[in-house]
Amino acid sequence: MFLLHKPSAEVVAQFISSEQHLSFSYSQVGWTQGKSPSGFTVGHNRTRLGEGEDTYKRAVAALRSWQQFDLGWVTIVPPGTPLEVGAVVAVQAKAFGFWSLNACKVVYVIDEGEANNARFGFAYGTLPDHVECGEERFTVEWLEDDSVWFDIYAFSRPQHPLVKIGRSVARMLQKRFVRDSLAVMRAAVDHLAADEQSARIS
Repeated sequence: MFLLHKPSAEVVAQFISSEQHLSFSYSQVGWTQGKSPSGFTVGHNRTRLGEGEDTYKRAVAALRSWQQFDLGWVTIVPPGTPLEVGAVVAVQAKAFGFWSLNACKVVYVIDEGEANNARFGFAYGTLPDHVECGEERFTVEWLEDDSVWFDIYAFSRPQHPLVKIGRSVARMLQKRFVRDSLAVMRAAVDHLAADEQSARIS
């Protein structure tokens, strides 16, 4: 859905309600767990967040609260949506003077492993009223070498006629989202660490 102005809370609520019980707009549901479907653009990006258990816990907390979407030009609505299978959210974005609302539903949630071999995250997939078609996975990984990483994997293709026409612009915005999301997760982990330090001092 494209808009000329920022959607009101009522418009957003109605939008999400209308998508709540609809099926995914693609057939390859769950394929971000390991498959790369043909006919889609595939993207895989990751960034190191630090190391150790504290970093992992901070990153998980950030992911649980959808902080990878706190980008200024992109937000998740409603922001307090529980991270659970079947949850429906709208990705609200502003670019080139236009606003957009895109409906997504959580496909699966990952919470597995233990110290130095753990992974937490989720994937969401597009619903009919989304300008793209596909699935995106966000994970935090704590590896055997004690390093902690934030990983984004996605496959997509244009669905809305305007996006098909302006495919290069859409790809530019997707790359911008990934770049900003990686950066904001690094900042979120650092911010949580600073808050914990301040609490200990006080």
